[in-house]
This record gives sequence, C-alpha cells and structure tokens, in this order.
Amino acid sequence: MTISAAIALAPSVPYYRPVHDECSIFEHAHRQRLPLLLKGPTGCGKSRFVEAMAARLRRPLVTVACHDETSAIDLGGRYLVRGGETVWQDGPVTRAVREGAILYLDEIAEARPDVIVVLHPLSDHRRRVVLEGRDEEVEAADGFMLVVSFNPGYQRGLKELKPSTRQRFVALSFEYPGPDVETEILLGEVQGDAKVAKRLASLAAKLRRLDALGLAELPSTRLLVDAAKLIRSGVDPRRACDVAIVQPLTDDAAIAAALREVVALAF
Repeated sequence: MTISAAIALAPSVPYYRPVHDECSIFEHAHRQRLPLLLKGPTGCGKSRFVEAMAARLRRPLVTVACHDETSAIDLGGRYLVRGGETVWQDGPVTRAVREGAILYLDEIAEARPDVIVVLHPLSDHRRRVVLEGRDEEVEAADGFMLVVSFNPGYQRGLKELKPSTRQRFVALSFEYPGPDVETEILLGEVQGDAKVAKRLASLAAKLRRLDALGLAELPSTRLLVDAAKLIRSGVDPRRACDVAIVQPLTDDAAIAAALREVVALAF
C-alpha cells in the first residue's frame, strides 16, 4: 500500500494538556455522530489530541497519514492474489467503519481528490463507505467517528479544502500554546528540569515572533519536546536546540545563524 496506516487501542490515556474546551467538543461530536475537522500548524498537538481522546473514549484508533499518492483504493480496499486465490482486503477506512473505530486522516488536504469523494458518504447522515470493487456499502458500526486534520497555512494556502468539503465537518482550531501552557506540556512529556522547560517555551515564543526571517514553518511544540529530551539525556542545551530546533527549521545558513543567536540568549 502507498499509505501509512496504524491501528491502536491504547491501554492508558496518552498525555495531553487541554488548552480550551476541545476535549468536551470532541466528546459531544462523538456522541452526536458528527465528523470533526482539526485545523492548525504542524506539531501543535492535533495528532496527540486524537490519540488521547480515542483512549479516553476507549475506541480503537485508525490513523492514516495522507499524501499525494493516497488513493481511494488504498483507503477502501482491493483484491489481492494469495496462494493462487483472489481475496479481498479491506483498507484502513473500511476496517475503521466495520469496527466502529475512530478514523483519523492526518493532513487530508494532501490526499488526491478521489479520496474526498469516498469520504462524503461517511461525513453525512449516511455514515457508510461505498466499495465499488465489491459492489458493497458498509455502514459504520456504533462508535465510529471520522476525524480529519489539515494545516491551513501550508505552502501559503496552495493546498486547501473545498468549502463544500469543509462544511461537512464541525471544526476546532489549534494554535501553538502560550509559554506557560507550553512549559506544562514539556514537563508532562519529558518530566525534566522546570527551568529548562520554561526557557524552551520562552525561546519558542520569541522565534515565532521573528516574521522577518521568513521561516516556512514556525518551531512546533514537537520540536521543543525533542530538544527537552536531548537536554535531559545530557546534551548541551545550545547543541540540543541546534539539532532539534534550528536545523529542522531551515537549511539557510544566514537564517540558521540568526536562530542560533536567539538560542544563545535563552541558554
């Protein structure tokens, strides 16, 4: 298959620090069988939020990382030849529908247009997936929920969801948390030094305000967690920030040098 899919039923709830009322909205949407759209920048916690909510609701989670080769056949299923016989194999969407799982399509705007067509019957009152290859319609089992995410600012809006698709979902907006909340998140994820967590959160806030550098992506909470883990393991803080934050953000030597100056002020 040309997609990345994973299924998990977490034994415990992954760490997630609520910022607003997103947990309550997710629960209400699940009870009312409403599909949910998560909007926000890379690494702001969308995927972790879905993992935590699936565990909290005790539902299996099917995750698909969408990209421009993700096709409707990949998601729905296909016939395969095994041992001289032709057998049908469900794709991740069909498995989620049959099992009553939470289906999470990450970066849905990256998928091909035919994928969106497959999702339409799942995102309205029908709640079913149509398998044209088998001439079958599979209705969603109890507990099924469709969740998709995308980054509205990716590549300056070249890849956006059509209004007709967006209006099929209730939506939650995510942003990078403020320094105090981000400090809590770092401590919850890494259980490291509180002073280091506070400095990393403050560093991120400063870097996100540097519009003049023209970064394609702002430093994410995910990058801060990586830096905190390196520091906790004994890596020098400036070096940890360089390999976990500066280098992933840019290949431009001048921009990297400017970022390192800000890091030096923090550490």
